[in-house]
Amino acid sequence: MHGGGTGNNINFVEGLIDFLAGSIGGAAQVYVSQPLDTVKVKLQTFPEVYRGMWDCFVSTYRKDGFMRGLYAGSVPAVFANVAENSVLFAAYGGCQKFVAFFVGKETSSELTTVENACAGSLAACFSTLTLCPTELIKCKLQALREMKHFVEPAHPEDMRTPWTLTRYIWRTEGIRGFYRGLSSTFIREMPGYFFFFGSYEGTRELLRREDQTKDEIGPVRTMISGAIGGVCLWTSTFPADVIKSRIQVKNLNESMFAVGADIVRREGVLALYRGLLPSVLRTIPATATLFVVYEYTKRAMSSTL
Repeated sequence: MHGGGTGNNINFVEGLIDFLAGSIGGAAQVYVSQPLDTVKVKLQTFPEVYRGMWDCFVSTYRKDGFMRGLYAGSVPAVFANVAENSVLFAAYGGCQKFVAFFVGKETSSELTTVENACAGSLAACFSTLTLCPTELIKCKLQALREMKHFVEPAHPEDMRTPWTLTRYIWRTEGIRGFYRGLSSTFIREMPGYFFFFGSYEGTRELLRREDQTKDEIGPVRTMISGAIGGVCLWTSTFPADVIKSRIQVKNLNESMFAVGADIVRREGVLALYRGLLPSVLRTIPATATLFVVYEYTKRAMSSTL
């Protein structure tokens, strides 16, 4: 009885450490990547307005400045990333233990790259439910100027802050309005995090020396592994992200498959990859920062608790 209680306490502490380390890593990730994320969302949702990544970046800066333009939506982005990554990494630790139990291994450290990838995909089920509402607010704030011209030109209310936009969605659409694009978010997240965690853990395995564990490869190799994980995530799931952004920003009620088919019919297949370049450019420093902050925060907290 005593041993079982001790085991539960250890699991709780490990889960709490994963949760807190993921939160800190998620917040750091936002401030590294937000300007290029804003460019990505604008190119995805209003491709007819800009000639490309650089034109969108410069135009946004000239019209709305640094904080209200390129860093628009950074507050909900912080909430979105903290909510997603805290739940994601806490769930990832738990899902690793579940997969280890399922395949008959003693500890999660014995999992193969594919088994870690499966644990990441399962963890995405939990994080998606916390991510969808906050990411919807973020995307709408990032494309606010374009929304006023093309989506809701006669809107009487100033929606420049997360709070006023949240109140408007709640008043006009209710709770369902915050989960617009949920199915496309699920379809983006689950396979995406299979490749995300699989490539991260696989790269860490490749970069370690024979006398090292994956946790001993150092910050630079951890950042390289995180960057590779981020690139694999976005290149594998970008079409679903384009569809999700269109549904959320333009208030579309069609299914993700109908929206995707309409994009291909009107704009061609390559439209599903519009905004990929700023996504890849932003995800390299962003996920490198996320993982190095997560791993070393986790290590510091584990050594003190």
